[in-house]
Amino acid sequence: MLSGVYRFPQMESVIFGRPYVEVMAGEVERIEARAVFVLASGTLARETDLVERLQQRLGNRFAGLCARIGAHTPRTDVVAAANMAREANADLIVTLGGGSVTDAAKMVGLCLGNDVTTPEQLDNFRAHIAADGTAERPAVNPPGARMIAIPTTLSAGEFSAGAGCTDTERHVKESFSHPQMIPRTVILDPAASVPTPEWLFLSTGIRAVDHAVEDICSLNGQPLSEGAAFHALRLLGNGLPAVKADAADLDARLDCQIGAWMSMVGSQTGVSKGASHGIGHVLGGTANVPHGYTSCIMLPHVLRFNLEANADKQARVSEALGHPGAPAADVVLALISGLGLPTRLRDVGVREDQLELIAQNSMHDRWVHTNPRKIDGPAVIRTLLDAAW
Repeated sequence: MLSGVYRFPQMESVIFGRPYVEVMAGEVERIEARAVFVLASGTLARETDLVERLQQRLGNRFAGLCARIGAHTPRTDVVAAANMAREANADLIVTLGGGSVTDAAKMVGLCLGNDVTTPEQLDNFRAHIAADGTAERPAVNPPGARMIAIPTTLSAGEFSAGAGCTDTERHVKESFSHPQMIPRTVILDPAASVPTPEWLFLSTGIRAVDHAVEDICSLNGQPLSEGAAFHALRLLGNGLPAVKADAADLDARLDCQIGAWMSMVGSQTGVSKGASHGIGHVLGGTANVPHGYTSCIMLPHVLRFNLEANADKQARVSEALGHPGAPAADVVLALISGLGLPTRLRDVGVREDQLELIAQNSMHDRWVHTNPRKIDGPAVIRTLLDAAW
């Protein structure tokens, strides 16, 4: 008999299809924020007027801007931003940008709530995942300031209470979380995503596909999350090629944004992911591969590896993507290739001499240990990496 528990996230609203500056003004009034600190993509701040428009709309409630967050959210950048926000007495963090900026805002909140002023202090709050999958998560105080996210990519981290943050000394991406690290509000404005480079928008869309696929294939799926993931694949499977064909198609962009949102319902309630996510985290932190690209490359190989364990669930993936009866790995690979995205590790700068370290480090990611087909050591990971290289 099916059984389980669904837990709602500590998020108040998702507002979609309206201009972000208009929505933001209303949310700041509703929350009664007085000092709004903005974290933004450096490219958006330098090359577009999106950040300036937000700043102008905030008026005298604008408390400062940090537009210097590196890829994969380095500790040093996070703590520098947190110290700026503390100095500004920020009572609300707003993000405008992609996943690294979103994770940075979560980490800024953690730093403010836990008196973190140096990168080294984050050692006290990171999750510890042993090679056998056992996890230890230290106690974390609630964030010192909550956040509102205006995403411009599709990686969908804004719908999660967890954050990835990279220790650049050890080249490891680590996990941090608290239920209130999830944004209070997410604003989905398709027009705000238009300046996002095509490769980034489309590849993070495959990251969202990865969320949905691994939710459907999960060992501990939920009825609500499976339904949401199925519809997410429908939206993304149609929306991504439409954006590729016409970058100005705002309806298709919004379909992709809503698909990315729906792909995260499982993550919000604790549905486990698999090896595509687990290896992907390590490819990002250890080899500096963008998250979207990690999904483009690893997901088809993980699906083939898992087929003997979950063929019935993979059939649902193929159906959702409009190709019932076809192997899910082939359907996903065709979508990725049709978008002109990379499908080999060597094509995104991963060296062959890095594969063993990536395999070893992957065993310290929790999602490797919840893969539908058991992975009992780095040699199995290395087989997947060799196939993808």
